[in-house]
Amino acid sequence: MSAVSGTSAGSGSGWTSYLLPGVGVRERRVSVPLDRSGRLAGEVELLVRELVDPTRRDDDLPLLVYLQGGPGGANPRPLRRDGWLDVALRDYRVVLVDQRGTGGSTPLDGEVLAGLDARAGADLLACFRADSLVADLEDVRTQIYGGRLWTTLAQSFGGWITLTYLSVAPTALRACYIAGGVPGTPPDAAEVYRRTFGRVAGRTGEYYERYPADVGAVAAIADRLAEGDVLLPDGDVLTVRRFQSMGIDLGMKPGPERMHWFVEKAFARPGRLSAGFLQEAVVRTSQADGPLFWTLQESIYGHGSNGPLAWAAQAERDRRPEFGPDRRPLLFTGEMAFPWMFEEIRLLRPFAPAVHELAARTEWSPLYDLDRLAANEVPVAAVVYHDDMFVDSGLQLDTLSRVGSSQAWVTNEYEHDGIGDGRVLERLRELVRDRGGEIR
Repeated sequence: MSAVSGTSAGSGSGWTSYLLPGVGVRERRVSVPLDRSGRLAGEVELLVRELVDPTRRDDDLPLLVYLQGGPGGANPRPLRRDGWLDVALRDYRVVLVDQRGTGGSTPLDGEVLAGLDARAGADLLACFRADSLVADLEDVRTQIYGGRLWTTLAQSFGGWITLTYLSVAPTALRACYIAGGVPGTPPDAAEVYRRTFGRVAGRTGEYYERYPADVGAVAAIADRLAEGDVLLPDGDVLTVRRFQSMGIDLGMKPGPERMHWFVEKAFARPGRLSAGFLQEAVVRTSQADGPLFWTLQESIYGHGSNGPLAWAAQAERDRRPEFGPDRRPLLFTGEMAFPWMFEEIRLLRPFAPAVHELAARTEWSPLYDLDRLAANEVPVAAVVYHDDMFVDSGLQLDTLSRVGSSQAWVTNEYEHDGIGDGRVLERLRELVRDRGGEIR
């Protein structure tokens, strides 16, 4: 991959500046190596966006870098000043770096993979894991901010990035705040899915209990899809198992309500699914906005010699016949990547050879230094959502018990997207403040 060239307006500093409601914005691009091991040539261009309270744009503020969920997730594009961002802008200059391959950071899509064989594609995808993301952040920190220390705020997969950061470059960090994203260490994909399939089944049951008429409505949709001739607007066949994957929304708020209204509009008339239902289905499942999400989903658990991951989610599903597409009531699935996705979803098909190669890979670059984590002195505060459908709370607490200077706040008040409530960041900051505050 080569960097995308471009121009930027404004001063000779290379920044482009503008205003959002209540937020001053400036952005620029930084080129970094594609593969720091030197095996693959090329560069990636990172989009760096900086947000600040407009009344404090010239103040010497501490830096807070937001680590987006995913994997393969671009940073949020705020529409207004609210939630965690409003809290952060009171005291910080907020830095958003789109993860390589996403958003404005040299996006990686199927066209790039289509020209590569399985091995070359897998080698390329391996350059988009947490170790590369941390190295990118370090380049941004040194090239743009002169090596100043910064604080991290992590959502979901951002917690994976955080623990890698603490393992390889802890002296860069003032404090780390994590929301619903502490990985089990050492990572074990099979154990993750042993725990989360049961949670998804339970969440499906809660959805049906809340909306009992949807048991029959979902069954009717699945029965119609099982006939095998329902086409989405992009030409893909909508299968039952693809429909089941939409259960990922049940782990968010208000996911059950979104699912209820989605199901309500399914049939234009008996036996015919509505155009609105099919359009929403393609938006939810086409991966047009983030093909790396499913592509890298299991690769985030690769660490040292713990491979092959061998399609761990599919292996667990095979042990649970109750998730079969022919079973009624139909169970949904959650944050689980399956090999069929790379056959049925057209925008993922070019990734298939590389993803199968990754599933068979036995050796990975190491992501965590468990000894360094145990000796960690950087203040870490993590909110662990007790009923989290995506990241098992037991695994999170086990890891945190072995990370120095860490604190856990366990709550069932929020779902996986609880970070959207500004009170979450406020509470995490209180935990660190009450133990001496961020490193100066």
